[in-house]
Amino acid sequence: MFSKDLLDAMNEQMKNEFFSGYLYQAMAGYFEAEDLPGIASWMRVQALEELTHGEKFFYFICEAGGRTDLRGFDAPKNDYKSPLDCFEYSLKHENFVTDSINKLMDLARGDNNHAAQIFLQWFVTEQVEEEASFGLILKKLQRIGDDGNGLLRLDEELGQRVFVPPAAEA
Repeated sequence: MFSKDLLDAMNEQMKNEFFSGYLYQAMAGYFEAEDLPGIASWMRVQALEELTHGEKFFYFICEAGGRTDLRGFDAPKNDYKSPLDCFEYSLKHENFVTDSINKLMDLARGDNNHAAQIFLQWFVTEQVEEEASFGLILKKLQRIGDDGNGLLRLDEELGQRVFVPPAAEA
């Protein structure tokens, strides 16, 4: 079902998704230490989402007859100069993930692997949402600047987010 190159790239993306979960959990720790529990909660939800994405890759590889290859990764960045710095870093990370998903889709197309293309289409769409979400928060932080009251209001707003597992595929 998978070419050697496509299987390798799928396993690499699975690693990237699990790393994203680890990164956002580390960011949650940063925000907890900064006494911003709402943003910390938002990041924990983001971490759970990313771990779910990794699981989606795991099960797709297995169901499609491939062999999973769980890979290690370096420790994520744990400290930031400011909430703005953290979200700038986050958006760059999401840009990286988008690029890797797009390259994976190109590889699946080149292999004429329709099942992989259909599976990856969900991630292509998801990355549009991810970049928009991080981008909007980043713009809000830029507008807030040094206004502590604005930061506290954003903390309260982001704390309302809850984890909603993706619906099971029909």
